[in-house]
Amino acid sequence: MNAIPKIKLGEKFGFCAFSCSSNIVYIFKNTYYLFFLTNVLKVNVLWAGIILTVGMIWDAVNDPIMGFWSVNHRFKNGEQLRPFALWYSVPWGLFVVLLFTDFGVSETPAIVIALVVYVLFEVFNTLTGIPYNSMSGLATDNDEDRRSINVFRNIGAGLGSAVGAVACLPLLKLFNALDADGNLRTDGGSRGFLIVGIIMAVIVIAGSVIHYFTTRERVKPISDDDERISVKRVTAMLFRCKSWWLNTLYFVCYGVINMLLMTSLTYYATYVLGSTSAATMLQAAFLLANIGGSFLVAPIEKRLGRRKTMLLGVAIAILGKAWFLIDHAPIAAMYVNAITLGISVAIAFVLLNVNRNDIVDIIEVDEGRRIDSMIATADNLVNKLAVAGMTQVFTLSLAAAGYNADLAAQPAAAIGVINAMVGWVPTVISVIMFMAAFFLTIEKDHGSAVGKRNGGLSEVG
Repeated sequence: MNAIPKIKLGEKFGFCAFSCSSNIVYIFKNTYYLFFLTNVLKVNVLWAGIILTVGMIWDAVNDPIMGFWSVNHRFKNGEQLRPFALWYSVPWGLFVVLLFTDFGVSETPAIVIALVVYVLFEVFNTLTGIPYNSMSGLATDNDEDRRSINVFRNIGAGLGSAVGAVACLPLLKLFNALDADGNLRTDGGSRGFLIVGIIMAVIVIAGSVIHYFTTRERVKPISDDDERISVKRVTAMLFRCKSWWLNTLYFVCYGVINMLLMTSLTYYATYVLGSTSAATMLQAAFLLANIGGSFLVAPIEKRLGRRKTMLLGVAIAILGKAWFLIDHAPIAAMYVNAITLGISVAIAFVLLNVNRNDIVDIIEVDEGRRIDSMIATADNLVNKLAVAGMTQVFTLSLAAAGYNADLAAQPAAAIGVINAMVGWVPTVISVIMFMAAFFLTIEKDHGSAVGKRNGGLSEVG
């Protein structure tokens, strides 16, 4: 077998660029799309909520559908994943623009158009995201390089989230979508939203194109079998792999914990700390710790090994919550919580994605076929459904506790729910995450698979 050369910095930058650009647009869409539907298009909030709910469900379901299609698809150049970033980036950008386009129609056709546009946006979002989630496993078979690629992906995600959080509001003000106070202009601001949507489209297209031209597919399948693989066989391949099950559980815990912090942070800042603006600084602390934590993964894993590093990452998050669990009031306790969680999430993101790449190798040796795109899209389905479910638990719990947005001070029961969602609930989920990492023998399983693939030779590098 020909040795794959070390991945150079320029290629890692290509992964970072895609991650950064997609997260800028992700922040813009999540922050302003519901507002655009209700305040610019004048869609009833109930229908706007239905549009978002249908879009979220479709986003989860279409992941494995597109992943299965890509498993049975080859581009003319013989590659499986990389060209997705090129061929589908322009349609993706187009639907980013259409999300924030006012077609000047009445409410009913506006609802229909918005729903169709949102569904198609998620289709192309998934198609361009396939290489983002799977290409690190095809770029190299070296675990050190795979880890480094995923570090750059996480750095890009953190930078993109930070840029999106900071830059979107000034852009909307600059192009007259919002006034100086951040409120919608009296003329509706639709032209400003459209211009910013076009800017977002340029960003995602640029990130996708950079990713395409800086990366390469180098890992070749051990079999030249091009026979179409069935849904039943793909499902069986996944379900027979213990590492996939445990890594998916670890990923689901990661996703739910991350969501709980982002969702409950504004409520905590507003009703516990007494200042909504405090959420911005807490989020900044989380993002800075997350980016900084990315640089810690390689040296820690080199010293401890992957499994122990995963366990350490979860332990950091649990210990970081100790002060907050004892006393919810001090803002310093929340900063410790946010910073330690940022470090923990960075470790989790990098290593769960390296695990994904290794699971592809394990399944290929055991089953005779590579299914790179299915690993990421199948566990994405489980993760997104879990996150959506926990979001519903949070909102239903608030409602049952008597939360009322018109009240400056919330009932004690509602404050208890908010504190629980910041503290105790993610702590319990972290314990489950710790157990998943404890029983995950990915290094041993991957080493055995590589040995079989190479004819009994041990893995080098």
